[in-house]
Amino acid sequence: MPASPLVRHLPETLFNLSRNRLLLLLLAFAAIMILSGVGLRSPWPADEPRFAEIAREMVDSGQWLIPMRGSEFYPDKPPVFMWSIALFYWLTGNLNVAFLLPSALCSLLILGLVFDLGTRLWNQRTGAIAVMLLMLAPQFLIQAQRAQIDAMVACWITVACYGLIRHFFLGPAWAWYFVGWAFMGLGIITKGVGFLPALMLLPILAMKYRDRSLFAGTLQWRCALGPLVMLAVVAAWLIPMVLYVNHLGTEEALAYRNNILFKQTGERYADSWGHIQPWYYYLTSVIPALWFPLPLLLLALLRPLSETARYRPLITVLLAWIALVIVFFSLSPGKRGVYLLPALPMLALVLAPIASSQKPARWFPPVLTALHFVLGAALIAVGILAWNDYPRLVEKVSDYSSDPSRLHEAGTLVCALGTIWLLSLFGFWRSRAMGRLFVALMVSWLLLSTWGYRILEPLRTPRNILAAAEQQMPAGAQLGMIDFSEQFILFSKSDFTHFSYFSSLEEENRNAWLWMKETDNSFLLIAKSQALQCFDNTGATLLGTAHREQYLLLSDAQMKPECAPPQRIRRFTTPAPFANGGM
Repeated sequence: MPASPLVRHLPETLFNLSRNRLLLLLLAFAAIMILSGVGLRSPWPADEPRFAEIAREMVDSGQWLIPMRGSEFYPDKPPVFMWSIALFYWLTGNLNVAFLLPSALCSLLILGLVFDLGTRLWNQRTGAIAVMLLMLAPQFLIQAQRAQIDAMVACWITVACYGLIRHFFLGPAWAWYFVGWAFMGLGIITKGVGFLPALMLLPILAMKYRDRSLFAGTLQWRCALGPLVMLAVVAAWLIPMVLYVNHLGTEEALAYRNNILFKQTGERYADSWGHIQPWYYYLTSVIPALWFPLPLLLLALLRPLSETARYRPLITVLLAWIALVIVFFSLSPGKRGVYLLPALPMLALVLAPIASSQKPARWFPPVLTALHFVLGAALIAVGILAWNDYPRLVEKVSDYSSDPSRLHEAGTLVCALGTIWLLSLFGFWRSRAMGRLFVALMVSWLLLSTWGYRILEPLRTPRNILAAAEQQMPAGAQLGMIDFSEQFILFSKSDFTHFSYFSSLEEENRNAWLWMKETDNSFLLIAKSQALQCFDNTGATLLGTAHREQYLLLSDAQMKPECAPPQRIRRFTTPAPFANGGM
């Protein structure tokens, strides 16, 4: 099959390699891109410190069944992702390495599965192009380099889709069919939505209804056993958890069970309390930016794609499944861009065979070239503004640091990125637009995950606040915090006390006052913006700025003479995680 203009710039020898060598070459390149930042930074808010701290507490306590955050039950997510970080922490002893490995390895597995499917369904060229298209989409590499659950759940969903595709379109393959359902169960106990591949059965059944000759030998009564396999995997975690909670019998344990089973599943989907967005949020804000340039390529290949779908049922099924995933998440009032990540690998798989053999619409190359130039020029312009202390940029950086050199260094990085984009555009002018874009993005990711991490690391952790507090506190002092964040526990060199994540600010205030009254040599860390009834901030020590907040250190001198007692005494003390100062 002749190469389309979209991929003609790729060396033909790449596709003449043996299947295994080509796969290893692609995975080696992807590993360089994805693993380049591992060990170079600490966990960053909002989610990473939470999962890293939970994993650390699992290893330190030996209790892995129920996640604990600051010695208190963490009921927001099932434990699989935290287990994976804890496993790598146990193996390596280095949390800065361990916390990024699960997402990285899961992302590499996704790429391998996409390549394998593309090769089996079409050819090696298609498999390789599917991998490259997936790596082009910013959302994929962003999540591959972050310690959030979404890359892992996307991996399990991709494995499940792989199993269903192997069965219905390359089968019968009943073993792969049931493997798919097993990974749906694993996805459920990772982040609830692991069942999404089951939606693929809807377009399959619809096509079977229209044409009885389709899916002969694959759509049988045994398909009904798949959900039982999924439930068995869920039960492998659910039953021990329920038995353990019932054995404990405490109010906190029962609240954990009810929260994880009900509030964080159906209630969160139907009546979300955060990240509220309109129904069109994914279509207007997420897909155009985080999946770029795949949506643009889809429009440019719409005609040949629709023609191919007429005689390739797989294209129709995958496009319908992607649409169902988008509709499913759009129906919930709470929306985050990462929710759509599981659909991205299948979109790359749909586009790859068309991109490898068909010519896109004539408007596509000039539009992509124009966007390439505009983005490069815009990055250079922002970098120059940063060098000249543009007021809005100064204000933005002041939320994290008052050091002007931080802004200037960031400006140098942004200018370098813009230069890379323009050099890739004009240096590879005779190459195709997608090739130039691929070069620009890959080099940009390498710079961001090395140089960028070095710039951002001091701005994304509270080390400066904790170091300032340690200088003010005598040896052996106890540190507490109202309205705590996990990163403060994670980076503390002193024993750290908080007053329950699930308490109101008023209750935390009263518990903190009582704790300081009963505990010698105790200090309290608070955000300057907090107004506390039991404390007077006059004379408190200003520690500095982190995470868009200024922080104060309170001693017993700031305690008011009297404070109403808390309705319930709640305090949780976590031993100093890294008393020797290292992670």
